[in-house]
Amino acid sequence: MDDEHHVFKASRWTKGNLFFPVRIEVNPERVTRIKPRLFGASEESIAISKVASVTIETGIFFSEIRIDSSGGANPILSHGHFKEDARAIRALVEKLQQSREATNG
Repeated sequence: MDDEHHVFKASRWTKGNLFFPVRIEVNPERVTRIKPRLFGASEESIAISKVASVTIETGIFFSEIRIDSSGGANPILSHGHFKEDARAIRALVEKLQQSREATNG
């Protein structure tokens, strides 16, 4: 895995993540939520350029992340991430958006 591709896995101690924890993958092109299943996986993604906001709701240990699209698509929702990972996801998305704007602007 290179420096451009980051994977954040939800904790197995949270609801719905015991056997197949959700992953959030961030790269310069898109943010993807991957929910593995016994056979296959469910994926949803938003292009970095289309991310309107990243909202974090924190509990004692874990956070819920909501990534909204400027294109009107359904948001990406994911729960059970450690607070540090949730903050890292938001910071990474913001950094990638800024670098994309700098190269395009």
